[in-house]
Amino acid sequence: MEGIVLALFVCLLLALVTKYLSVPPIPFYIIAGVILGKSGLDLVANDQISTFFSHMGLIFLLFFMGLGLKLERVAANRSAVFTSGIIDLNVNLLIGFIAAYLLGFSVVESAVIASAFYISSTAMALTSLIENRKLMLREAETVIWLMMFEDFVLIIILAIISAGDQNPVFLFLKIAGVLAVLYAFAHWGKEFLISILDREDELPIIFTFAAVLTTASFSMFLGVPETMMVIALGAAFATTDPDAFEQHARPFKDVFLVTFFVFFGVTIDFSGGANIFTILLISLLAVASKLISGIITGVVIHDSALAGIEIWGNTIGRGEFSIALAAPPIFVGSPVVATTIAGMVVITSIVGSFTAKYCSNLKRGILHLGRKAPSHRVHSGR
Repeated sequence: MEGIVLALFVCLLLALVTKYLSVPPIPFYIIAGVILGKSGLDLVANDQISTFFSHMGLIFLLFFMGLGLKLERVAANRSAVFTSGIIDLNVNLLIGFIAAYLLGFSVVESAVIASAFYISSTAMALTSLIENRKLMLREAETVIWLMMFEDFVLIIILAIISAGDQNPVFLFLKIAGVLAVLYAFAHWGKEFLISILDREDELPIIFTFAAVLTTASFSMFLGVPETMMVIALGAAFATTDPDAFEQHARPFKDVFLVTFFVFFGVTIDFSGGANIFTILLISLLAVASKLISGIITGVVIHDSALAGIEIWGNTIGRGEFSIALAAPPIFVGSPVVATTIAGMVVITSIVGSFTAKYCSNLKRGILHLGRKAPSHRVHSGR
């Protein structure tokens, strides 16, 4: 218990500092966990209480992800969503997998690293657009579509990883059945749900908390991965009043998620075989691959490579979902994989906070250099 108190106190200080400096807090939470854990001062250990809190952070993160799935918005803008999304997926997933495999990771480990390598941080991307006052840019909409497409791909990745030894067809049918039941409940019980959410007492908060935990627990009985069940619950509730559910679930997500990041850092052991060269190379490639996909997307969608620079600057940071893919119970594997992904998240999110802020200056600099470049003319001799 003392470890959680110490970790939360440190995170409170970090939250204040990062908010003041307008930088993403996630990498600093992980760094704090590394310093406090067995790779650092060894002041905090992972115990049953911290594991429970961390688990709650992951569950509420995925519930929020489900609430954010706006199928009607995707359908209305399917061309832009799928064009930008397919480019982003093919470039980054392929580069991430090839790099990890050539660096000595197994096929399964390379697939997990590639998935974390591909998924940008939705929270960082949207926060950077808001804080840097870029929501009115044409590229901002493309960034938002990319994040939505990545969320859908993430669901598929989670389903594959969580399937384990289960028959994937049978698992899909069970997930589809659960989703149908939840959607039916949300549809036929919409008035009931809204009546609860409209109350001004503690009932909406208790109901939201209980619904998420009950769904996660019930998944064990059905043999369906709790990750998929919680996302399905969020997607079903998104058809009623998603803003109200977000409001009531946000306090749980924010507190538990901080614990999740800190204790993920606590469990990292740099003596377990993680190579700093590997981490740096993967991180450098992660920055470069988003540049490649960003420029291609900018040219295809906006007919401008400079638009791709803006897209790149706001999608470099990997974060919450990359860490989620590397942490139990989603992936239980080599600690080297978790350490590599953690290092990539820390480096790319710090780099991404600066590129998001200053990529407009970079674009202006490129334009200025383009204007100053001498034009080469052919003069005919007489």
